[in-house]
Amino acid sequence: MKIKPYFEKLEQAEIYKNFKIKYPDSFLIAGFFVLDIEGGNNVHQIDFYVPEEKKIAAFTLDGEITLKLLETMNDSVPEKLDINTTIDLDALQGVLTDEMRNRGMSEDVRKIIAVIQNIKGKRIWNLNCVLTGMEILKSHVEDESKTVLKIEKSSIIDIMKKMPSQKLMKAPETKDEVKDELQKLDKIEEEIEKARANLKEELKEKKKN
Repeated sequence: MKIKPYFEKLEQAEIYKNFKIKYPDSFLIAGFFVLDIEGGNNVHQIDFYVPEEKKIAAFTLDGEITLKLLETMNDSVPEKLDINTTIDLDALQGVLTDEMRNRGMSEDVRKIIAVIQNIKGKRIWNLNCVLTGMEILKSHVEDESKTVLKIEKSSIIDIMKKMPSQKLMKAPETKDEVKDELQKLDKIEEEIEKARANLKEELKEKKKN
């Protein structure tokens, strides 16, 4: 399924109608999705920019539709997102898997945190994925052409060693130790906030360049 049906669902919600009355100049800037391939704990979120408040309005569409106003990282205005995307959400796993196999990566994708935004006039999917084998995959995919612009893999062990919370304690060294840590941290809300922060930092770097 593409993003548009989720947007159409949102348009029918009373909370959205009241939001548009209060903030008529707001506009769509991003789609944010957690695709939990193994566990099925998926998240579907659509973000709007509110010029009056200089904030992000995040609508979560799973179950009862909810709204949160979030602070932005800077004063720059995000680009407006065209809702008519090319890639289906369900197709993201296949796009990544094909590229991974072409690059000799044999792992399978367990979970995808996907953000789509307009960057310099192009719709770009920013994907952060958890793989089998305790590794993380980061990728950028151009929506219109379905072209993989960037793909890189790193170890969860290496990432956790660099986390500030690990500075005062021994970093996990074995896969079993890492699994124990992941079970404690494996909450969708935390993944969303981490992915959002990473994306904002990457966008800041792109704008500098």
